[in-house]
Amino acid sequence: MTVLGGATAPGSLDLDFEGLRSAKGLIQICLTANPKGFPDCKADSSAITRTLKAGQRSTRFDALAAGDYAVSVIHDENANARLDTFAGIPREGFGFSRNPVITFGPPGFNSARFAVGTAPVKQTVRFRYFL
Repeated sequence: MTVLGGATAPGSLDLDFEGLRSAKGLIQICLTANPKGFPDCKADSSAITRTLKAGQRSTRFDALAAGDYAVSVIHDENANARLDTFAGIPREGFGFSRNPVITFGPPGFNSARFAVGTAPVKQTVRFRYFL
């Protein structure tokens, strides 16, 4: 689809969540197109962050420019705006687009990367809990 001036129509992302262990707290979302901004969005001033109530099982991002993106999510059960850990092990749930295998530390951008074009895109993120 082309809009006035020959520009490409923006894309959208429907993001669904699976495996939340409770509706307590918040879901913190980071959507970035910058590999250096993944997974926490701190190094990407153009990243999109969103906070939802944990009972919400989906959200939609509209007007996304075409390109490659990655998503990280945290189930912030105590609503303190960070992923709590114990001895380096996450105490709260987390997940990533494309649900890559987790070994030591978060996956890289390329493991969670997906393309956005003019057609709607859907990603389902499975939350993981270690403790």
